[in-house]
Amino acid sequence: MQITRAGLSPQKLMGIFISHLHGDHFNGLPGLLSSMALDNREKPLTLVAPTGTREYLDLLASLKICYVNYPLNLLEFGGKSFVEQPQALVYESSRFTVVTRPLDHRIFALGYRLEEKMKPGRFNLERARELGVPAGPLYSQLQSGNAVTLSDGRVIQPAEVLGEPRPGKIISYCLDTRPCLNAVKLAENADWLIHEATFTEEQIEESHHFGHSTAAQAAEIADGARAKQLLITHFSSRYTDVRLLLDESRAIFPATFAAEDLAEFEV
Repeated sequence: MQITRAGLSPQKLMGIFISHLHGDHFNGLPGLLSSMALDNREKPLTLVAPTGTREYLDLLASLKICYVNYPLNLLEFGGKSFVEQPQALVYESSRFTVVTRPLDHRIFALGYRLEEKMKPGRFNLERARELGVPAGPLYSQLQSGNAVTLSDGRVIQPAEVLGEPRPGKIISYCLDTRPCLNAVKLAENADWLIHEATFTEEQIEESHHFGHSTAAQAAEIADGARAKQLLITHFSSRYTDVRLLLDESRAIFPATFAAEDLAEFEV
């Protein structure tokens, strides 16, 4: 429902990445998968999730509760071997990669890092004109990294009109979790770190007991990882005003924002 309210289409989803098998992070999955099937989805879908997801979906399918009729590539992670060798590449397209690492929650949980691949340098329009490249499709070909041949036979290489390659953007997702080294590694130099901030420091013992982080701890993770911006979320329902959490985080990491339903943040 939130995808629909946001004006997006589930049919464009290429991957779903589940953090852990607690209901508030997982129970909506069968309905989403089934809805796409009923909408005649044909494109393959990658699903990355903790071990146990396949058994769960198979049971729901046998009970005629979950219905999937399109290619579903399910990758499960868990167990001691993955914890000992924790990072795994779980998705790759022409534009970006996604890696996962285990976090520190009450049950097995995964964090994710989406990293855009290196992008071509900025297009030098003035230089292209000097070289006699006509405006139009040839500009796009050069921007895509392809050489072009002009009407006089000259071949123009992309390097002649493009600046230095630019690093892609990075988004990291770490929840639910206590503060841990893998969260820092996933968040290194991220443009946005999305991190849970369930409690304030006043409830730090309770936070640790239930496998969560405080707003201050989320800020410390962002600071230690040299992230550019922090988006805190997963607030306990006891906080009717999340400014308490936001202020606590900003005292350590000023570039902190609080998530809310259907809010938009620029990457």
